[in-house]
Amino acid sequence: MGDFRNLRVWHRAHQLTLDVYSETRIFPKEEQYRLTSQLRRSAASIPANIAEGCGRSGDAELARFLTIAKGSASELDYLLLLAHDLGYLKPPRYEQLAEEVHGISRMLANFVDRLRHPTTAPPPQILRPSVTDSRGAPSVNDQPLANRH
Repeated sequence: MGDFRNLRVWHRAHQLTLDVYSETRIFPKEEQYRLTSQLRRSAASIPANIAEGCGRSGDAELARFLTIAKGSASELDYLLLLAHDLGYLKPPRYEQLAEEVHGISRMLANFVDRLRHPTTAPPPQILRPSVTDSRGAPSVNDQPLANRH
């Protein structure tokens, strides 16, 4: 498949991971090795499995790792709900994060379908090479890399 950094789904998953790390910094100390750790691990597992799948040979292996990433997204979806229900995530932020998880999960499902049925599914979204914006800051598809949500 090539460089995982060229996949829009990887960029979204990576940004989601950064967002989860940021949100969990304010979780109670007693959750550090429990819920905080589980949230961070499941979030990081999504882009990590996408990257690993891209490093493997063949579409079947890539599809397997994308399916694992989708499973991690489901786990993260539940853990975000738990954090919300425990009062650690406020409703607006929970809804934003959950919607992003759902969007990434849909992208992964479509990507797997495309790999397994190449003539019927739309192609995965590939990013144009990185460039800089008018201020000289790095961007992809004319979108700044920093603070992407």
